[in-house]
Amino acid sequence: MKKEIHPAYQEILFVDSSTGFKFVCGSTLKPKEKEVFEGKEYPAYRVPVSSSSHPFFTGSKQFIDTEGRVDKFRKRYAQKKQEAAAEEVKKAEKPAPKKRRKTTKS
Repeated sequence: MKKEIHPAYQEILFVDSSTGFKFVCGSTLKPKEKEVFEGKEYPAYRVPVSSSSHPFFTGSKQFIDTEGRVDKFRKRYAQKKQEAAAEEVKKAEKPAPKKRRKTTKS
């Protein structure tokens, strides 16, 4: 294996931002934040979803959206739907332009 081309592998503390669940796992991530876990200081990386909050692992049918992604999507979709409806109204109000026939000169 070549030296100095691989990222440093270290133990990192992963923290679920929605439930506060913490676990240590090896990774090449380089987070700047640090936290103490079980008496030892680790670099800490915050994750939005982990096995403690994901519906598949918890068995719940509700999804906790900590970052508002679902709401952002719904707002954006509703806005596009409204814009499309407004365009349809404008098209219905304007009469269609008359087409001109092309004449050929001999």
